[in-house]
Amino acid sequence: MSDLPDLGPVVTARELRARGVPAAVAHRRCRPGGPWQMPLPGVFLLHPGPPTGEETLRAALAYAGGRPGEVVLSGLAALGLHGVASVPVPAALERVDVLVPRTRRLRSAGRVRIVRTAVLPRPVRVAGFPLAPVARAVADAVAAGAEGTDGADGADARLLRDAVRGGHCDPRALVGELARAGVLHRPAVADVVRTLPAEGRHLAEERLFDAVRRGGLPDPCWNVGLWLPGGPYLGAVDAYWPRPAVAARIDAWRPGGDPERAARERRLHQTLVGLGVEVVRLTTRGLREAPARQAGVLADALRSAAERPGATPLVVLPR
Repeated sequence: MSDLPDLGPVVTARELRARGVPAAVAHRRCRPGGPWQMPLPGVFLLHPGPPTGEETLRAALAYAGGRPGEVVLSGLAALGLHGVASVPVPAALERVDVLVPRTRRLRSAGRVRIVRTAVLPRPVRVAGFPLAPVARAVADAVAAGAEGTDGADGADARLLRDAVRGGHCDPRALVGELARAGVLHRPAVADVVRTLPAEGRHLAEERLFDAVRRGGLPDPCWNVGLWLPGGPYLGAVDAYWPRPAVAARIDAWRPGGDPERAARERRLHQTLVGLGVEVVRLTTRGLREAPARQAGVLADALRSAAERPGATPLVVLPR
């Protein structure tokens, strides 16, 4: 009965029946000291030793069943595969969260926590596993009570910071998912959320610096304010090349969606363009996911600006 070369180590009762293995025989082989084990109802592991992390996740997906795209790993299990720091490896997890449509009637079992949801995220495939996007996985982990030796609050705070500092998700997307999960009121979550915009901007600035360096572009004046000669202060930019006149600005999220600040930024953009400055607007997402493309956009802007008539000279000072 152990000669099942066309099956992996994790199989379902249905797959065994299709290979001619009756349920009674499968269960008998899972008795103490037997060659198999049944970590979840209807799911068999065809060896006696502890499951690997991959086997743990495959067993969870096999138990949940369902159609492709309707079974998604989330929480800490997904974050570990996304590469978020401080998350235990799958084999060490006490719980594996699996998202399924709200209409499914499936109960949690063993190490698998079934989460029925009306909003099933589009899965991201990593190492062959369907994962919730990082922001959703973090929110699900926080909502369930993240595992950690220093208590849930400390683990939650560390998880939020690791997700943003590691560049795994945008602060805006993360806060949106935390709001959906109804956990923004938690003191540890609220404290960290207040710092996320600064965390995200600092990381975006580092990525801009790296994109300029990797793209072989000339060094700009970093993080400076611009003035008209003998005139008023115009505003701040993240990078400025005086010759040719090119300014780079990162569109980073800020909480509250301050309309007044947004209006000031629009006015600055229009003023700089009116003075002959080529303004390049970069996004935190673009710097995170496609830094080479962002470097290419900057290179094109520098070439384009060099071919135009000279812009109005500006005074450049650190901000």
